[in-house]
Amino acid sequence: MVLANFLGVVLLMELIAGGFRFGADGLSMNYYVFNCPLAEPILRSTVTSALQSDPTLAAALVRMHFHDCWIQGCDGSILLDSTKDNTAEKDSPGNLSVRGFELIDDVKEQLENQCPGVVSCADIIAMAAREAVSWSGGPVYDIPKGRKDGRRSKIEDTINLPFPTFNASELVRVFGQRGFSAQDMVALSGAHTLGVARCSSFKTRLSDPVDPTMDSDFSKALAKTCSGGDNAEQPFDVTRNNFDSFYFQALQRKAGVLFSDQTLYNNPKTKAIVNNYAMNQAMFFLDFQRAMVKMSLLDVKEGSKGEVRADCRKVN
Repeated sequence: MVLANFLGVVLLMELIAGGFRFGADGLSMNYYVFNCPLAEPILRSTVTSALQSDPTLAAALVRMHFHDCWIQGCDGSILLDSTKDNTAEKDSPGNLSVRGFELIDDVKEQLENQCPGVVSCADIIAMAAREAVSWSGGPVYDIPKGRKDGRRSKIEDTINLPFPTFNASELVRVFGQRGFSAQDMVALSGAHTLGVARCSSFKTRLSDPVDPTMDSDFSKALAKTCSGGDNAEQPFDVTRNNFDSFYFQALQRKAGVLFSDQTLYNNPKTKAIVNNYAMNQAMFFLDFQRAMVKMSLLDVKEGSKGEVRADCRKVN
């Protein structure tokens, strides 16, 4: 934890020295310090309480943040409910297992009571993911705030989510299109140190012939998991609720759950990064928090391009 705090300070010092280069005008670390000074304490207390009751929410919150930012930018679009005239992002096949919406609602309700119309749902997602990472033992970092909520959420946009069947070259390409390096991509993939995958996302690896990039004993373990059906869950590593480097060590043992996990160890360009992170957790933590800050700035909406929703599930 001391090391994680030190790395967070290093990152913050880099941002200050760099003139707060957040790539989006109007965002700042202290965005709510005057207009809603209790925003962060309220969010932190609420998220921490929820994580203590259900540690598996940590993975869910990080995943929600990624799925939000990847589609239309970090604008809270994943929170919008479908209507009779529109099927929203959250109802796409790739998002049906996303959860944590009730926790976001809880935080939002408290913040609306404290300072109505100030804290965006997009910021709540980003801050909740940050809290989930640090609570589970990962790096302590901060993110700029001031995102506005988007007004569009359409199921067809989720076709752009990375698929669990992508190989390393495809992952490098799709992440590169959004300005991420191969190292950023591998670091962000390390979020799979938390959580589980459902059988439906990896069962094709067990088809005849069985994926040869898997350890034979591990393929048997996955087959046993899938005997419970498509919704049966397999942890990504042996410490599903702890943020650590065990995910990368699993890839070295050919025990990556998804094809898109194990492929990182099969490609020479990404294998070296996996090996570095497996051996040096501090390096992984530093690169992960940098990549998370970078991701949190994807296509941020400001001013009239967005709004601060009163209810995260519907536009104003």
